[in-house]
Amino acid sequence: MTLSKAVPTVFCLALIGAAFSPSAKADDYDKKTTLTFSQPIEIPPVHIQGYRVLPAGTYVFKLVNSNSNRHIVQIFNKDQNRIFATILAIPNYRLQPKDKTVVTFNESVQGAPQAIRAWFYPGATWGEEFVYPKAKAVELAKATNLPVLQMPAPAREDVAKPEEARAELERAPVTAVRPSGEEVEIAQVVTSPPPAEVAQVAAAPAPAAEPKLPTTASPLPLIALLGLLALGGALTLRVVEKRSR
Repeated sequence: MTLSKAVPTVFCLALIGAAFSPSAKADDYDKKTTLTFSQPIEIPPVHIQGYRVLPAGTYVFKLVNSNSNRHIVQIFNKDQNRIFATILAIPNYRLQPKDKTVVTFNESVQGAPQAIRAWFYPGATWGEEFVYPKAKAVELAKATNLPVLQMPAPAREDVAKPEEARAELERAPVTAVRPSGEEVEIAQVVTSPPPAEVAQVAAAPAPAAEPKLPTTASPLPLIALLGLLALGGALTLRVVEKRSR
């Protein structure tokens, strides 16, 4: 195979290798989950105007940011070209991970849509416990008889672009409220995931360097030898040429 023919073949193989090479799974990184709700659900802020309650339908949940002990979850439409909400969440640890998505709800007041409480990704040992504005958290805590994560209500809950609220949510103080109305630390409500163990990977020994001859000798003898060989080859070709005439 000539070089001119080999180059396009190698290039095509390189493209094939790039197309099928293993890469990080986005779903594991951002916990992307498609969820279908058969009835309306209430969500925490910040959300698109008029979407405090999501209508029944299919939505995509993604973990889009992480800052120490808090996470930011965004809810998209099915085609992922519109963001319905940007929600503050706190990681909540569980001992027994499930092999499927688990979504839990707060029992809401009678006649009102259920309010989402937490979202657990399949196989994960921790999930996202959602944070509600203080007034709503108190209401949910009394209705469920369970503590609920709370924060001061953001300046804007209904916004045109909920993704712009990420920085504000990351800075918001978070506590929890008990059914009695008592404010407590979040550690009394959620269990933080244990710190990830640092993998101790032993460094592989460096390959032994190939021995090299000392470079003290002059290269002139080698050059002279190559010159003699080239001259001898030329003379041989000349003799063969004369005999063939």
